[in-house]
Amino acid sequence: MSKQQEEKRVLGLTKKQRSHLYTALFVIAFLIFFFVNNNFDDPVPGPYPPNYKAKVDPSSRESAPEFQLASVTGEIISLSDYKEKIVVLDFWATWCAPCRKAIPDLIELKNEYPSDKFEIIGISLDTDTKDDVKPFVEQFKINYPIVYGEFNTARQYGNIQSIPTSFVLDKEGRIYSSYIGYVNKDIYKKDIEKLLEE
Repeated sequence: MSKQQEEKRVLGLTKKQRSHLYTALFVIAFLIFFFVNNNFDDPVPGPYPPNYKAKVDPSSRESAPEFQLASVTGEIISLSDYKEKIVVLDFWATWCAPCRKAIPDLIELKNEYPSDKFEIIGISLDTDTKDDVKPFVEQFKINYPIVYGEFNTARQYGNIQSIPTSFVLDKEGRIYSSYIGYVNKDIYKKDIEKLLEE
């Protein structure tokens, strides 16, 4: 065997054979990694957004701040009137694109649960566009109460910095979970179903 042929072989393998060996080892390592990380156990509940905060233990939940706010229909709505119901509070505005995206989901959600057990209250943070709220509600056929939020209300709920921001309240008016940004209807449903079992 010539010196040139000896240099081409390492561990008795040619360069081409070594390349095939490395590829096979990589594929085997990938398959092991895949099966170790997909052990086919029951999936973890979710998916939940990164800002998901749920207070599973009722004793750890804080009471939602009380409010009395004027609705688009002219009546005064008090949060305390909704005790014994699960409530979703949705801070939103007519000009907010993610808020508009969430409204059809909220309408469907309202239709899925009986009104004696569940309610949604939309709290509009429109200021310069306040006159647009009532026509918006009529146009989108919103089927849950919409009230005009005030600076003090937003401050009481943690100085709302971004909308939509929403809170899911238990039957005692305590905050079970809160979300910042658009939330898929299925995530609300998981919260509601858990609270209905309490």
